[in-house]
Amino acid sequence: MVEAITAVRARHVLVDGAFRPATVRIGGGRVTEVAAYDDGRHDPGALDLPDSARLLPGVVDTHVHVNEPGRTEWEGFATATTAAARGGVTTIIDMPLNSVPPTTTVEHLRLKQHVAAEKARVDVGFWGGAVPGNLADLRPLWEAGVFGFKCFLAPSGVDEFPPLTPPELDAALTEIAGFGGLMIVHAEDARVLDEAPHPPSRAYADFLLSRPDRAETDAIRRLLDGARATGCRVHVLHLSSARALDLLAEARAEGLPVTVETCPHYLCFSAEDLPDAAPQFKCCPPIRDRGNRDALWGALVDGVIDCVVSDHSPSTPEEKGRGDGDLQQAWGGISGLQVGFTAVADEAAARGIGLEQVSRWMAPATADLVGLGHKGRIAVGADADLTVLDTAAPLDVRAADLAHRHPISAYDGRRLAGSVTHTWLRGEEPTAGHLLTREAAA
Repeated sequence: MVEAITAVRARHVLVDGAFRPATVRIGGGRVTEVAAYDDGRHDPGALDLPDSARLLPGVVDTHVHVNEPGRTEWEGFATATTAAARGGVTTIIDMPLNSVPPTTTVEHLRLKQHVAAEKARVDVGFWGGAVPGNLADLRPLWEAGVFGFKCFLAPSGVDEFPPLTPPELDAALTEIAGFGGLMIVHAEDARVLDEAPHPPSRAYADFLLSRPDRAETDAIRRLLDGARATGCRVHVLHLSSARALDLLAEARAEGLPVTVETCPHYLCFSAEDLPDAAPQFKCCPPIRDRGNRDALWGALVDGVIDCVVSDHSPSTPEEKGRGDGDLQQAWGGISGLQVGFTAVADEAAARGIGLEQVSRWMAPATADLVGLGHKGRIAVGADADLTVLDTAAPLDVRAADLAHRHPISAYDGRRLAGSVTHTWLRGEEPTAGHLLTREAAA
């Protein structure tokens, strides 16, 4: 890999939402010019990409669980950001859990920033957390530079990050609306989950019954009511159930300030094809059926869903294998940071959806969600965060070859039609990322 570049030429450069031949010039870590392809012939040292290569903006993944400090044995900034760079991801926004302590106070944020500063290979920003009892911490966290606040409406899986009750959610939405912040929500309803059957079982079908669509639709309806009452901007995390799409489309038509994401695993897998006793496919909310998957793709194309993020949520093999195949006991999370972009591009191509669409969902849309206007696009003045997807270089995913801390992947054994061959952060090989704050994004 070239360590640093001042110009790169390609027949297929994604500019303003479309591919065209171009020479991209770089100086001071930014794009200084997007010139004609033939102009690059006069640039000494310009890198020429093969005709099979697509030059794209680096992916901005706004949903990553790095888990450091406190659960570094689950992942950590060194391994997570290495995996990100290898997968074309140049910016991540770290979730406020499952680290210990969680990012629920400014003191805890400073601790996480200190740890990340020494280890991050790509740029890293941080979400804050909204939990019972930290209402007074939300504004200070916002002023300290977090990009918004995550909450759960059902148990998170870790005791140090409990869910908000309905009155606590309303109070947090009111507080966050008061300073123009953003609430991002794991939208599953605790009551619905409690009422669902959840016997010990190795069968994926039984696990799916334990996380019904209604858990998502009820929680999203409650969240939209809160947004309507308070005016708070809200974002629905990792939408799994297509049955919520009508609710969300109606909310958008009404003018509510709501955005929505989904994840590669919901777009690339279907419940009918998943083996039993295979916890690498377990996540919450769950992977649902083929018709549901098709509907999520349709909602992306139609603009009801705004963006695609990894929800990279790894754990140790011991946690993932807890219960010896009992899916009720295994940790629920999918490790997809390194191959998520490539997997979505592969699935999209099979559906006749262009790579320019995939990039839009995974770079400018996510950058815009958190106000990083200088990320996620190839444009003069933007950070020269670039990645190359080569359609002539198929990828056979092997979990053991991934840079994630543990060789566990739902994508293990999957053959993808292209692979990431280059990634640059501000025009250089990713070795030392910057810490991002909301102020820097303005």
